[in-house]
Amino acid sequence: MNTAPQGRDERLTALKSRVASPFAAIWVATILLFIISPFVASGSLGNSALQGMLPFAGILAIAAIGQTLVIQQGGLDLSVPGIFSMGAVLVVTIPGGNEGLLIPALLVVAAVGLVGGFLNGIAVTRFGITPLVATLGSNAVFIGVVIQVTGGSIAFKSTKNWQSFTADKILGVPILAVIALIAVVIVALFVARTVWGRRFVLVGSNPLAARAAGLPVEQYQVGTYAVAGLTYALAGALLSGYLQSPPLLPGNEYLLPTIAAVVLGGTALGGGRGSVIATAAGVLFLSQLEQVISALGAKHSVDFLIQGAIVALGMGLRNVPWNQVLPGRRGDDDLAPTTANGAPTDTTSHDTASGASRTPFRENKEEDPIDVSKT
Repeated sequence: MNTAPQGRDERLTALKSRVASPFAAIWVATILLFIISPFVASGSLGNSALQGMLPFAGILAIAAIGQTLVIQQGGLDLSVPGIFSMGAVLVVTIPGGNEGLLIPALLVVAAVGLVGGFLNGIAVTRFGITPLVATLGSNAVFIGVVIQVTGGSIAFKSTKNWQSFTADKILGVPILAVIALIAVVIVALFVARTVWGRRFVLVGSNPLAARAAGLPVEQYQVGTYAVAGLTYALAGALLSGYLQSPPLLPGNEYLLPTIAAVVLGGTALGGGRGSVIATAAGVLFLSQLEQVISALGAKHSVDFLIQGAIVALGMGLRNVPWNQVLPGRRGDDDLAPTTANGAPTDTTSHDTASGASRTPFRENKEEDPIDVSKT
């Protein structure tokens, strides 16, 4: 029996599934952007341009990790500016230029990020507040804290050792980009290779099914917001070190890009399916696009227009009835479970904790099934 054609068919099928993955498009777009950049805007791919772009891309990628995890749980975190700014301000004001107080300041920054995210999670899960409303309200509180602590201005610069660390390089690569790469890989491996990661995806895909399997849904959701807050605060602290003297509210520049990077990466806005690696590719795309726009002499407002359009398009596509638009998917409706009288059953997951109703398994058909028995 000749198994060569069968093996070839299996490899071809595996290749097709990878190409059809929702995370593949951003890699193709990013590669194409880097290829055409030198022809569109000379110097946008030079060494100096990359050295200037990568540190900020690393900071954005760290913050976008948190946004990705929250969106995988069916939420959307609008508290990025507030927690980010608190991290940026505290790492400067607590030491007050004293290098010996840097470590305590970083510990306070981490604690503040965790507590801020934890409060967001409690508001969403325990009090049933919609994620957008809960995080928008908490963001106003966090910004108020920043203004109150600083009195409206920052009187200190980052400590010298923090400046040196954030400006350092490893094998010619900015350390901020290296830190972001390590963080992305660790989170990706945790989600994909651990029992907790599989449970995390199940909770985000269908909270009702997760509860039926005996999983502590609320704990996973609260923990996700807490980890997200940690990433925002640490990203803000890293930005302060790199800029040496940060602005009062630097986080305002990072809300829209974190969401746009997640949308570009292909993470399902309804929860469940997601990839921090694809989000990192989205960060690279946005960062390089900004380089090209800047080299062409366009205004900075163009960046915001593009990012806003990406988010709007992503949210709009989420609401498109694909089963009706694409003829190939009409057969799915025929397979939908029905009641005794022939009426279709309600397969929507009503998640009161996140304030949303969604049909994640219908949206995420291309995913590999999650083996609940392994949880």
